Amino acid sequence: MNADVVLPEPAWEGIDAGVHALLDSWLVQPGAQVQEGDALAHAVLVKSTLDVVAPVSGRLAEQLVGAGETFARGQPVARIAA
Repeated sequence: MNADVVLPEPAWEGIDAGVHALLDSWLVQPGAQVQEGDALAHAVLVKSTLDVVAPVSGRLAEQLVGAGETFARGQPVARIAA
């Protein structure tokens, strides 16, 4: 079973539709074991830096958004093989 990693909806509260976040840097590389709640990456959203965290424990299977790329609300940035 795979789980998509997204920036949680509360981070987007008060943010206008159409605004994208920037994936600043990855903290974990594909293949690494992660625990639920581990910080996987840093994202910048309207001048705030936020942690993108693992929603489940497992192995980081894939990074779907590269460092320096933008992503939209609800867009998966990674996939975890649980």
